[in-house]
Amino acid sequence: MSCHRTSKRVALVAALAALALALTPATGTAGPHRAAPYDQQRCGNTSGRVLLSFDDWAYDDPDLAVEVGDYLASRGIRAAFFLINEFASRNPHVVDTLREQGHWVGNHTYSHRNLPDLSEADARAEIRDGLDSTLFRPPYGNYGARETRIASELGYRVCTWTVDTLDWDDSAGSFPGTDTLRARVRQAPAADKRGGVILGHLFTRFPDAVPGIIDDLRDEGYRLCRDTGPTSRNIPVPLNC
Repeated sequence: MSCHRTSKRVALVAALAALALALTPATGTAGPHRAAPYDQQRCGNTSGRVLLSFDDWAYDDPDLAVEVGDYLASRGIRAAFFLINEFASRNPHVVDTLREQGHWVGNHTYSHRNLPDLSEADARAEIRDGLDSTLFRPPYGNYGARETRIASELGYRVCTWTVDTLDWDDSAGSFPGTDTLRARVRQAPAADKRGGVILGHLFTRFPDAVPGIIDDLRDEGYRLCRDTGPTSRNIPVPLNC
């Protein structure tokens, strides 16, 4: 009888110990899930949502950016605008309004020079004198380890894209039309759209194509970054899409 009771007691203690171990949070290499490393092409977008982005400047219509921003906000969508500061600095209301509308505004250098062609001092000046933010998009998407280092030293993370609409290519004598731009986004790989960044420009037909692109993306089952109110120069990582 004594041995039987002892064996039952041992079994109960072992069961309680196993239960306690199962309920104890794991530590060490089996610890909590670590955040994914920063992806320069996705700009820290880990949401699965699509981020629309607009580069450069609408040279004939400085207020086009805020008109686009207002339209996007009316549809509950947050976008990212990477503006050339040579023009944005002359029109400070554009940056202020875009941020008030709920969009992110990033640095696209001061005058849109090809950074790898510049000396270190000139490349640094182009980034330093760009629009004050925490995201930086290199002109033409051209950058390397040097540009990444300079941007980091100045407080910026590099942000490029996963889908290039090629809206800027006027080699045929004019910029691509809205139907072509919509088709290019529809035909882009799903992996590049989900949690990705779409590149377009303010001086092309891309702003005209945006309503259709949004409809197409939603019809395909994609969600876009949500406008949750005013932003500041500090763009978070990961992006709160």
